[in-house]
Amino acid sequence: MLSDSLKACVRERVQPMGLALAALGLTPNAITLLGLLLHGLVAGVLAAGHATLAGGLLLPVAALDMLDGAVARATQRTTRFGAFLDSTTDRYAEIVVFLALLVAYAPRADALANVAIFLAAVGSMMVSYTRARAEGLGLRCEVGLLPRPERIVILALGLISGWIVPAVWLLAVLTNFTAAQRIWHVWRVTKGL
Repeated sequence: MLSDSLKACVRERVQPMGLALAALGLTPNAITLLGLLLHGLVAGVLAAGHATLAGGLLLPVAALDMLDGAVARATQRTTRFGAFLDSTTDRYAEIVVFLALLVAYAPRADALANVAIFLAAVGSMMVSYTRARAEGLGLRCEVGLLPRPERIVILALGLISGWIVPAVWLLAVLTNFTAAQRIWHVWRVTKGL
């Protein structure tokens, strides 16, 4: 998991870009929706069989996720709906990329790869769900090995390197492990009550 100091450093570096985008009149929600659209394009490239290109595109497209927050802070337009929209579109963005992987691997009749893709998708959603559910109960739950930035990097590197199946298996194992870490954390904090 990225350390808090690294997150703060990245946030500080993207703030000038947020100011520039705000000056162009872009709203945080528009950037959020643009990010989702671009993830759909990356998924299309991946489903068409261009894994290396998709991996190369995934990193800058995923970086857009930081810019909507930077614009919101720069314009002082942080809203509860914006936070909700951002989290929701992040889930759709991940799912559409996993769907593209399934489209790419289904014709190969590679059942084990398809199982790994399914487990990685489920694990990714459970990492997000466990945090959201804990926060809905008023608990902080940012613990765990593999939050979204790390998942994106592993998947992109797997696509770029051609080690797609090992990367997906790594995601399948570590995302579900991260969800389990979060469940354990909430159990410890609440003492199981």
